[in-house]
Amino acid sequence: MKVVLFCGGYGMRMRNDRNDDIPKPLQMVGPRPLLWHIMKYYAHYGHKDFVLCLGYGAAAIKQFFLDYHEEQSNDFVMRDGKVELLSTDMSDWSITFVDTGVESPIGERLRRVRDHLDGDRYFLANYSDVLTDAPLDTMIERYHESGAVASMLVVPPQSSFHCVDVSETGEIKDIVPVSRFPIWENGGYFVLSQEVFDHIPEGGDLVGDACMALAGRGELFGYRHEGFWKPADTFKERAELDNDYGRGIRPWAVWEGAQDRPELSSVVA
Repeated sequence: MKVVLFCGGYGMRMRNDRNDDIPKPLQMVGPRPLLWHIMKYYAHYGHKDFVLCLGYGAAAIKQFFLDYHEEQSNDFVMRDGKVELLSTDMSDWSITFVDTGVESPIGERLRRVRDHLDGDRYFLANYSDVLTDAPLDTMIERYHESGAVASMLVVPPQSSFHCVDVSETGEIKDIVPVSRFPIWENGGYFVLSQEVFDHIPEGGDLVGDACMALAGRGELFGYRHEGFWKPADTFKERAELDNDYGRGIRPWAVWEGAQDRPELSSVVA
C-alpha cells in the first residue's frame, strides 16, 4: 500500500524564535526528524512506497533526503576508505515528492497526488505530526472487515482541561476532566479507498468534507486505540517527545529490536 504523507502545512503552532524556518516534519525527535520516525513506522509494517505532499518547506524536505546519510542510524564497517553498512534505513524505500501548494487544505493535497497512487484501490494517509504504537496491520485488517470507504485511527481525549457544569446563576454543579468523557479524537492515521475522492471537492478537506459525508452511513470506520499516541503539533509536544527519546522512552519505535515485516500483500490486495 502506498503511504500519502501531508508535509506542506505552515506548522504555525510549532513556531518559536529558533525554528521558524524549519518545517514541522523536519523538527527533530532524537537524532532524526519527526517525518523519518513516521516513515520508519510504516516501513516496519511493510509499506515503503511513500508520496510526500509538499508545500511550505518543500526545498528543505527534499534536501534532507538528497543528503541522507544512513551511517548515522546504522552500524557500518569502513574498509579502504569505503563504508559498508551492516543494516539500512531506507535503501528499499520509494519516495515521490509532489508540490501540492503552500495554501492547499489536506483534501486538495490528496487530490493533487491521486495520479501517483497508480490506480491502487487502497492506500494509507497521515498528517505527519503524530507518533503512535498502534498495530497498523490490525488496523488495516479491521478496515477491510468493516467494508467502509475510509477508516481513521481514533484515540481518547488527550486534553488536560476540565469541563464545568455551571448553572444560570453561576453555581458550579460539577467539574469533569475531558479525558473522562466517552468521546474519541481523530488520531491522524487513515486507511482510504479510491471512493474517498468522490467526496472531496476542489479545494476541499479530507475530514471536513469526505469523512463528514461518510460518517453515519456505515462508510467510515474508526479504529479505537488506547495505547501510545502523542502529537507533535506544538513546540512543547515535540520537545517532550525529544526528551523521552533521550531517556530511552520511545514506544512508537515499533521497529526497534525487530526485523521489518514482509509486505502485507495478502491483506491489502
